[in-house]
Amino acid sequence: MCTILLPIKPEYANKIINQTKLYEYRKSICKRDIDKIVIYSTSPVKKVIAEVEVKSVISNTPNKLWDETKQYSGISKTKYMKYFENKDIAFAYELGKVITYEHPKKLEDIGINYYPQSYIYL
Repeated sequence: MCTILLPIKPEYANKIINQTKLYEYRKSICKRDIDKIVIYSTSPVKKVIAEVEVKSVISNTPNKLWDETKQYSGISKTKYMKYFENKDIAFAYELGKVITYEHPKKLEDIGINYYPQSYIYL
């Protein structure tokens, strides 16, 4: 098992922290099994703010995945469908326990000197 850093828009990062968003959707997933996501809250925050347990990875058609996860999606169906437009498979990380950092860090503070487009193994 390993850890990844994911850039997440502040709106959704905050929903993960307050646990109204229990699924993080992605068009592709890591090749390795992961057990933790470190959350990088993107602009305007630009800080590493928390980490969250990954309970499982779910994949299905976008419609079936939405039906399975919509209650705790933290996103509107319109935005979800636009994100997965023209995709046959959708992925979601099922999220568990969240640890919020008392002192959020810049990427440089954790040894990352570039802005990640998707994910980085830590």
